[in-house]
Amino acid sequence: MIYVLLFFWLACALLVIHERIITRLIIYFAIFSTITSLCFLLVAAPDVAIAEAVVSTLATIIFIVSFEKYDDVIKTNRNKKQPSRIMEYGFPALFCFTLFVLFLKFIPDLTANPYLKDQYISMFSDDVGGENAVTAIYLGYRVYDTLFEALMLFISIVAVIHLSQYQDTIVLSGKRRDSNRSDIAAFTIRIICPLMVFFGIYLIMNGHISPGGGFQGGVVVASFFLCRYMIHSIYDIPIKNVIVFKKIIYVGIILFAAFFVFLSANVYLSIPKDLYLILMNVFIGLKVACGFLVIFYRFIAFEWR
Repeated sequence: MIYVLLFFWLACALLVIHERIITRLIIYFAIFSTITSLCFLLVAAPDVAIAEAVVSTLATIIFIVSFEKYDDVIKTNRNKKQPSRIMEYGFPALFCFTLFVLFLKFIPDLTANPYLKDQYISMFSDDVGGENAVTAIYLGYRVYDTLFEALMLFISIVAVIHLSQYQDTIVLSGKRRDSNRSDIAAFTIRIICPLMVFFGIYLIMNGHISPGGGFQGGVVVASFFLCRYMIHSIYDIPIKNVIVFKKIIYVGIILFAAFFVFLSANVYLSIPKDLYLILMNVFIGLKVACGFLVIFYRFIAFEWR
């Protein structure tokens, strides 16, 4: 089964490279991400599969909305000179061929040493807590990586704001979406929205005992605001306050990790280990939700003007 999915995965990748019509490109990209999520699930990586699924859904919605906003710009650019066939097909083919040759030459040794994996699996419950080894690894053994990842997302948000054409942090007025005129669309989104919120909270609060976590749950919660945008005005949330709240959350993540992991406060104060995992997932979920919310608002509420 995995080989069949990988075949269609490669086919979708080639379609994404060669497609020139933006609407088809968005569809191919969504199919590519769906197959990627299924592949992760089949190789026993449900946490990564959930993250890929929710991120691809969020990205697809943003692509569709952005395409709608910039449709006039795309129409004017269609009359411009198109690239040559050599640049359009030759370079992607050469790039794929080079990657294939490098893979054959430096193919990894399948007989890897499982010592570190065995140590993680056998000791994570006592050392970090929880029942999900993935959560224990990225919030315990590899907490430095998690802090660096949080920093990268924070820097990305700052870059999006500072590179924006508009330095405003609030939109006072704007038009509503046309989808709110559709009874079916409005009814469906109103049903989906609360389910997404509950599902996001479930992923965050149970990330230490089941597949999920702060990142996955945060993206799902952020997707709620995208669905909300489909039927309501998006100009009632002060982005400036969201940015300030995100900065506070990031500082809280660093202090909380330093208090529990670096200073071993749970050992001296007899604090349950699961409490650390739950609270860290909550902080990470809030950070991710605020980050994607700021990016969405900057592109949709500001840049399209």
